[in-house]
Amino acid sequence: MECFLQYLDDLDDLYGVFGLVWERLRRILLKTAGFAMVLAVAGGGIFLALAHPPIALATSTMLFVTLLYRTVTVPSSRWTRAGA
Repeated sequence: MECFLQYLDDLDDLYGVFGLVWERLRRILLKTAGFAMVLAVAGGGIFLALAHPPIALATSTMLFVTLLYRTVTVPSSRWTRAGA
């Protein structure tokens, strides 16, 4: 009976190892996907700036105004707790 329990314990350990490996792979995949999205957005912005400069200027101005509005309307204590 004890051999059977050790066998089940080994299977549990093996399952845990696969879980740890999968978590590491998942984090790598998420970082890679995020990096690819950042590159795609940057490339799209550069393409837009080269193809249609007035539209690119309007888009960047709207994004900048939105960022300024958020900076003014959100309390500063919320900014400091966002990383915690």
